[in-house]
Amino acid sequence: MRSNEERTGAAASAHAAAASGPRPVVGLLLAAGGGRRLGGRPKALLVHDGRPLVEHAAEALRAAGCARVHVVLGAAAEEVRARAELPDCVLVDNPEWEEGMGTSLRAGLGSLAGTGAGAALVTLVDQPGIGPRAMRRVLAAYASPATLASAAYDGVRGHPVLLGADHWAGVAATATGDRGARTYLKAHGGALRLVECGDVAEPYDIDTEADLVRLRVGPPTAPPTTSPTLGQH
Repeated sequence: MRSNEERTGAAASAHAAAASGPRPVVGLLLAAGGGRRLGGRPKALLVHDGRPLVEHAAEALRAAGCARVHVVLGAAAEEVRARAELPDCVLVDNPEWEEGMGTSLRAGLGSLAGTGAGAALVTLVDQPGIGPRAMRRVLAAYASPATLASAAYDGVRGHPVLLGADHWAGVAATATGDRGARTYLKAHGGALRLVECGDVAEPYDIDTEADLVRLRVGPPTAPPTTSPTLGQH
C-alpha cells in the first residue's frame, strides 16, 4: 500500500501532466513559389474569393485546430508581407526559394526548433481546394511526436502531411529540389498513416495559366438577406 506522501506525489505528477497536455501541432504553410509557369506571379498573392491565397491557407490551418501557423515566404516576400493579412502568423523567409520546395520545407521545419511543437501539419499555398475539413482529419491522426500521416485522395497520398517532430531531422536531410518530404515518406511508408479526404477536398494545384480558371477572382457571393416581395419580378 502506498503512503499518503506517495499518493500525494502521484496525484501531483498526474495533475502536472494533465495541465501540460500533449505537445501542440503547428501549421506549416509553404508559400514561397514564384509561379514560373504563371508568368512569374507569386502564388501566395493569387486572388481567390477576393483575397490572396496565402490568407485562405493560413486561416484554414487555424480553423483546423493548429496551435499557431508558420508561413514560409520567398518570391516577392516583402510584397506578400505588405498586402496579405496574416495576423499571429510566424513569417519565415526562405532566400533559397528558387532552388525548389525542399528549401522551403527545410526553412519551415528549422523555424519550429525550440517551439515545443510535437508535429507540423504541412500544406501548400497553391491548393485552395484543400480546406479545414481535410486538414482537421489529418491533424486528428496525431498521437505523438513519432506520428507520420498524410491525406489521401482515392488512396493516393497528397497534402496536408503531418510530420511528427521525431521525423523533422530526417525529412530535412532528404528534402531537395521540388521533392519536399516525398523521399522520406516513401522510405518510411510502413509508418505512414493515410487519411482519406477525397470526400471533403479537391487536391488540384494552381500551376499553369489553364489552372487559373479554378480561382474565383471576385468576392464570395453572399446569399440574399431578404426574400423578394411576393408579386415582384
